Amino acid sequence: MMKEKIQQIAKSIFNDVVANRRHLHSHPELSFSEVQTSAFVAKHLDGLGLTYERMADNGLVALLKGEKPSDQVIALRADMDALPITEANDVPYKSKNVGVMHACGHDVHTSSLLGVATILTELKSEFGGTIKLIFQPAEEKLPGGASLMIKEGVLENPKPSAVIGQHVMPLIDAGKVGFRAGKYMASTDELYVTVKGKGGHGAQPQQNIDPVIITAQMLTALQQIVSRFSDPKSPCVLSFGKVIANGATNVIPNEVYLEGTFRTMDEDWRKEAHIKMKKMAEGLVESMGGTVYFNIVKGYPYLINEPVLTNNVRGFAEDYLGKENVLDLDIWMAAEDFAYYSQVADSCFYRLGTRNESRGITSSVHTPTFDIEETALETSVGLMAYLAVKQLGN
Repeated sequence: MMKEKIQQIAKSIFNDVVANRRHLHSHPELSFSEVQTSAFVAKHLDGLGLTYERMADNGLVALLKGEKPSDQVIALRADMDALPITEANDVPYKSKNVGVMHACGHDVHTSSLLGVATILTELKSEFGGTIKLIFQPAEEKLPGGASLMIKEGVLENPKPSAVIGQHVMPLIDAGKVGFRAGKYMASTDELYVTVKGKGGHGAQPQQNIDPVIITAQMLTALQQIVSRFSDPKSPCVLSFGKVIANGATNVIPNEVYLEGTFRTMDEDWRKEAHIKMKKMAEGLVESMGGTVYFNIVKGYPYLINEPVLTNNVRGFAEDYLGKENVLDLDIWMAAEDFAYYSQVADSCFYRLGTRNESRGITSSVHTPTFDIEETALETSVGLMAYLAVKQLGN
C-alpha cells in the first residue's frame, strides 16, 4: 500500500533529512538574502532530476509529475529564511553565521520538502497528478516572499487546486500534528507613532506641552479600538511594545516615539480600525496641544484554512499517524505570510510537533534556544508526501 511504502522510504532517508536540516541550520541566511540556501535546494533538485524556475530572486518552484494519467495539481510550500538572533544552543550544528539563526524552523520546513521530493520522485510511477514544490524566501520580512511569488505567477501554469504548508510547533510533542479549519492566524500591521509636544524643565510643566502625559492618555484611549469598537466575537489585538521618552528626572522631552502591532481576523474591520486609530490619536493629541504622526505599515492578511480541504487533509493525517496523534488547534494571533496563498487559493496550513520535554527541547520559536526533536523530521516528510498523494486523488 502507498502509506506503507511512504513510511518505509521516510525511514530510510531520515538520516539524510537530518543532515540537510543540520546543514541549513548551521548556515542560516536572512530574508531576501537566502543565496546559499537557494543554491543548496537547487543542487538537491538537480540531483532528483526535477526542473525548476526561480522566482522572487531566491525562490524556487519545481514540478514533480506522477506518471499515472491525471490533470490534478497541488502545491506544497516551505519557507527558507532565518532570523536576526544569536543562537545560544551548544550543538554541533550551531549557526556559523553569528547573529543569524534558524529560530523559527524554516530549516525544518526546507529540509522536509526536499525529503518529500525524494519520496515522491521514487514513487512517481505509482501516482498521478502534478505537485508544485514551492521553496519560498523571506517569510519573516515585509512584504513577504509569498506575496512576491504570487505576483510572479507561482500559482499559475499550472494552477494548483490546493496549497498545503506546515510549520513547527514546540508546544506539540514530536510525532503529533495539529489542524484548525477556518480562520487560524491573524493579520499583522506595524505601527510607528511619534507624539510631539514642547519639552522643558520638569519643575515648570505649565511652560511645556508634555508629550509623555499626552502619550499615556493616547495609549489608554486607543485600547477602546479593541474593547469598544471591535466585534467581541472576532479576535483583535492592539499592543505597543516600544515607548521611548528620552527625557530625564527633571527634563520633559520634546517627543515620544512608539512602535506597536495591530492584529485581527477580519479584513473589513482591519481597514476601518486603521482609520479609527489615526482619527482617535490625532483628535486626542491635538486637543492636548500636541501633534501626532501615526504611520501604519500594512503587513500580512489573516490566514484561513479552507474547511473542506483542511478536513480532508486532517483525515489523511489521521490515517497516516493515527487519530490520537492529530490534534485540534486554537486560533493563533501570530502572523504568517502563507496567509497570502490562503487569500487566493484553497489552502491548508498545519502544525508539526517538535517538542521533547525529556530532552529539554521546549523553547519557543524566535528564541535563542529554539531547537527541535529531530525524530519529527521522519513524521514531517512522510506525512506531507502522503497528504500530497491522497489530495491528488490517489
